[in-house]
Amino acid sequence: MNLSLSTCWNSWKHQDGRAIVEEILGLGFDTLEISHGIRSSQLEGILAAKSKRKFRVSSVHNFLPMPIEVTSDSPDCYEFTSPRPSERERAVKLTLATIDWAAKLEAPLVVIHTGRIRSLDLTRTLRRSVETHGMFSPEHINAKFEAIKAREQVAEAHDALILECLAQVTGHAGTSGVKLGLENREHYESAPLDRQFDLFLKRLDSPHAGYWHDFGHAQIKHNIGLIDHAQLLKRMAPSLLGCHIHDTHWPFRDHCPPFTGDTPFDELVPLLPKSCATIFEIAPRTEPGDIRKAADEWTRRYG
Repeated sequence: MNLSLSTCWNSWKHQDGRAIVEEILGLGFDTLEISHGIRSSQLEGILAAKSKRKFRVSSVHNFLPMPIEVTSDSPDCYEFTSPRPSERERAVKLTLATIDWAAKLEAPLVVIHTGRIRSLDLTRTLRRSVETHGMFSPEHINAKFEAIKAREQVAEAHDALILECLAQVTGHAGTSGVKLGLENREHYESAPLDRQFDLFLKRLDSPHAGYWHDFGHAQIKHNIGLIDHAQLLKRMAPSLLGCHIHDTHWPFRDHCPPFTGDTPFDELVPLLPKSCATIFEIAPRTEPGDIRKAADEWTRRYG
């Protein structure tokens, strides 16, 4: 596996995009993901570095660059699920621009957040229930049942909005030589539902879109009792384009270096198709040595 490192780790501390690239290359990576939160000025520096240094861009993350009207890193500032048509239109426009930048950077993949059901607030209750009562308690089972009922009442309308927006960008992705990876998220309000992701992709019916698996997000939902992590990955493997790799400390602290938490990577990694892009997505302020140690161990275990 050829590991990539996401710029979400270090973009916050460099004004110049060339410095972002140099620090990642200095850790021994020759491939990087250009994540969300990158300003236009940083992006120009990254493009300049690419013309001089030998490195590949595995993927870019919507939105790229960060919208000029947004003052801090906020990948969900505009969503396909917004009830406001103007916000959905802005999300589509920014996604089209991200695809253009992916083509310019010779990145084959764009990671997409598809949106949330903002009228619901389910995840906080479920997390609190696990921490207070335990995953297998009657109290938590009842909390999950109530959350499922609430979500099912409004889910289809939001899925339809996402499909409508994606229909406006998949064709452009295809003509640009780019595929869109639709990412699983950590919130139960996220759409589409994890257990329906394969059916959602069939409804989208585009050769230019597939599934993007985030290990930390899936592990958080596993720890809440909403999914079985291995079953989700096994079911989605035929559609899998890439993955974000990070560890989770029980129950909900993610974006930690692999092999420092509770994610059963030895069980899960063999389920990845060989063509799957593998990106370390590690929290800012993680020590460089901890990333290098995790990358070496990953290579030792999985090649």
